[in-house]
Amino acid sequence: MRIEAENPDQYIAQAPEGYREALAKLRQLLRENLPEGFEESMAYGMVGYVVPLRLFPRGYHCLPGQALPWVSIAAQKNHLAVYHMGLYADKELLDWFVAEYPKHSARKLDMGKSCLRFKKPEHVPWELLAELFRKRRPEQWVDLYSATLERKP
Repeated sequence: MRIEAENPDQYIAQAPEGYREALAKLRQLLRENLPEGFEESMAYGMVGYVVPLRLFPRGYHCLPGQALPWVSIAAQKNHLAVYHMGLYADKELLDWFVAEYPKHSARKLDMGKSCLRFKKPEHVPWELLAELFRKRRPEQWVDLYSATLERKP
């Protein structure tokens, strides 16, 4: 599902009614827990949190000139989504999250490479996500991202 919005407030207002409150809560959770340096943006049709170009001028290699994505939140057709690049790129962070998840939820973890899916807003493990959001600073993400690019042929 694609929501056409110019800013996060518009995105949340246009999301399906059952997801609006959870999206607003996720946005607040990110604002309160992401380390200083990440910035809120709209990217890829979602509310995103990025390493701004002023901190990492090289930007995102797939779309030069765009800020480096870190976390995005979205209302999809059948679920609430949290896209976290650290879960995709940082094995230590992924292993930590997978081990902690059962301590916060009785539900099976529904996850893709970077996407956490929650069928119902009441299934979101808020405290675990807050802790996940605090785990990495922008400089750590830039270092890992840069090292990964340097290893690619």
